[in-house]
Amino acid sequence: MTALILSRLGIDAARLRFTGLTALAACLSLIVAWALGLEHPQWSAMSVWAATLPVRGQLLEKAANRFLGTVVGALFGMGLMVVSGGDMVVLVVGIALWLGLCAGLGNVIRGFAGYGAMLAGYSAAMVALLDTGHPETVLHLGLDRMATVLVGVAIALAVGWLFGRAADPSEPYARVRALTRRLLTAAAATLRGAPADAREATALLSEMASIEDTLDTATAGSPRSRRSARATRWLLSGQVGLMLWLRSERAGRAPRAGDAQTAAALDTAAAAIDRGEDISPALRAAAAAAGPSLARALTALADAPWQEAARADPAPVHRDWRGGREAAIRAVVTMLVVGGIWIVTGWSFGAYMMLGASIMTSVFSTFDNPAVTLRTVLLGQALGALGALAVRWLLWPFASGEFGLILLMMPAILIGALLMAQRRMGQAAYDYNMVVLLMLQPVWPLAMSLPGSLTAAVAVVLGPLAGLVAFRLIYPVDGVRRLTMLRETMVRELTHLARDPQAACRASVWRARLHHRVLRLVRWSEKLERASVREADGGLAVLTLGRAILHLHDLAALPLAPHQARLVRALLERLSRLDRDPGKAARALRKGAEALAAQPSADVRLLRAAADGLEQDMDFFRLGGDLSNGGSGGPISVGLAPA
Repeated sequence: MTALILSRLGIDAARLRFTGLTALAACLSLIVAWALGLEHPQWSAMSVWAATLPVRGQLLEKAANRFLGTVVGALFGMGLMVVSGGDMVVLVVGIALWLGLCAGLGNVIRGFAGYGAMLAGYSAAMVALLDTGHPETVLHLGLDRMATVLVGVAIALAVGWLFGRAADPSEPYARVRALTRRLLTAAAATLRGAPADAREATALLSEMASIEDTLDTATAGSPRSRRSARATRWLLSGQVGLMLWLRSERAGRAPRAGDAQTAAALDTAAAAIDRGEDISPALRAAAAAAGPSLARALTALADAPWQEAARADPAPVHRDWRGGREAAIRAVVTMLVVGGIWIVTGWSFGAYMMLGASIMTSVFSTFDNPAVTLRTVLLGQALGALGALAVRWLLWPFASGEFGLILLMMPAILIGALLMAQRRMGQAAYDYNMVVLLMLQPVWPLAMSLPGSLTAAVAVVLGPLAGLVAFRLIYPVDGVRRLTMLRETMVRELTHLARDPQAACRASVWRARLHHRVLRLVRWSEKLERASVREADGGLAVLTLGRAILHLHDLAALPLAPHQARLVRALLERLSRLDRDPGKAARALRKGAEALAAQPSADVRLLRAAADGLEQDMDFFRLGGDLSNGGSGGPISVGLAPA
């Protein structure tokens, strides 16, 4: 009966158990922090809500990064208060620059470490802004911030460890091994002349992208998990290479000598996976009999660590340096504008607005569509402000002391647990919880007036509103633009590859990073509810063109005839301007292939394939275009950024 009622209310029973335990942990941390004499015990409850996760390993890593980020941010905030000496201009500029740095790092660094970097940004703002009238107490405030976070994190860890579930760090690795078996079977069938199954290929690619998307969090919490993540990522990279080969053969292939031997070796490798054995020997045997393209993919897969516990170097991954730069600039500009308004107006609650803006412009800069998310955040924070006002003016007047204030805060926390369990209110409820606690500092006797409370509530809500405006005006970002930025990164890396004579020495690094970017492309296209085929085809074209560029560098190092040497240099020069006119690059490659046909060292087939890929996926290489409408869209709006 209870389950039926909860279901009709849109409340998930399993999630209610988790949020209820989290709310109780938040209440406990509030009492403990108060009992320890900490000035802002509500911050400990905020840390519980922020750090808690249902999986133990993830909880441990997030809690550790939260505490580390808090310590670094609090120390910077204290130092800034000392350096500024109460000068508001220095304070605002210092916070803006620090927040920009942390927001940028948070977009470049992956996983919970990125979360810790952004937390360091707004923790400094909390220490430096919430008591600007008393700079002499900044040391006390900073230590109080660190202590309350430590209490909250410790209680979140204790409760999470008792009631949370342990994740299996081997699960992603096992899924990737199973996927490898399906890929090897499909490759063997293709070599035997079977028609390519486009739906199966798309499903496999989607599964790979899904595993990669959650890999950092799914394997968090221990050195063993990290080793498993590294091994998994190398296997995924090898899989992508084989998948791209399969896609290149989807139009059918002419039988060639060695196909039967290669297919038999692939069958042997697939059977070895079922037995839990190392398949590297079988893959190398298959590569020895395969053509150059397939051999390269199989060798990369054979070089991957086929023992989960094997030590492996971190695989090269895509890092969003452009997104990090834009996030940093957005945060700096927003904080300078909001801080300038605070200074000019002299508004006593301007610090709350600036603090809210600091959180919005840093944490939400990593979201797929921050402007859309912030609408929900704005609702949650408005509800939180109303909840805080209700507690302050309807419940707290009945308190007889400071401990009474603590107890009367708990109904609002428990309501937050109920809201978070509701399917449609999850994100808004989280912000409700944080704002309720931010605005309720249990200090006896009560001092703030009703107009002051209302003004503080308005200031808190203006923070996400400022963030929403910032994400609309300064480098507007959504899923389509993130997809486009990644595509442009891949194309521009090809131009750098063409310009760099030493590129061949780092070919394996470039290839592994490209494979990771292909998976990101597919994942983001799925989030946009678009077919991932276009992105996969574009990735295949980039890979083929990159191989052609590396091959041209190899040719340039050989003792060629003068006219051939000039031709190779001209081709590399043209490809270094690929982003300006991909059509000219394709025509140059095709003419170059014909001109080099007499050179034994030249892989004419590869050059022609690269030209074909350019022509077939021209829109993928044309920078400034939007693929969302078939690749013929106009320039994408990038706010203050050039296209």
